[in-house]
Amino acid sequence: IGFTVFGKVTGNIDEQKELAKGNVAFGIVVAAIFVAIAVVVQSGVSGISVGIGKATAHGLTSVDGMIAIGVAFAQLILGILLAIGAIYLALNILDKLTKGIEEFEELKKGNVAVALEMAGVIIAVALIIQSGIGGITAALI
Repeated sequence: IGFTVFGKVTGNIDEQKELAKGNVAFGIVVAAIFVAIAVVVQSGVSGISVGIGKATAHGLTSVDGMIAIGVAFAQLILGILLAIGAIYLALNILDKLTKGIEEFEELKKGNVAVALEMAGVIIAVALIIQSGIGGITAALI
């Protein structure tokens, strides 16, 4: 999922080819995307644990139990979608804010400084989204 999102943002750059060439800058950004998605998914998995706990208390086959599990899984899917959308949006906004730098061309050249900047933005966005997902979990379950 993360690799597909990155492919949509970079446009005409072949990410797999860059990674195969050993482009460290691309590797840093791809790793940041994977970490970002994992951070958000972790929050969703916590929600599933809470949902299963509540479902067990009500009875797994009861209506309340099924609703608790359904809400927990919906929250996980929502978290993944929000993470992907936020990463996509953050990278596009970063590209617009840094007019003098073509981030993706710099990545193609192997510019590690730009890769670290992008990785920081991606992970920061994920941490913000994670706390939002945690709030959704607390409210819904």
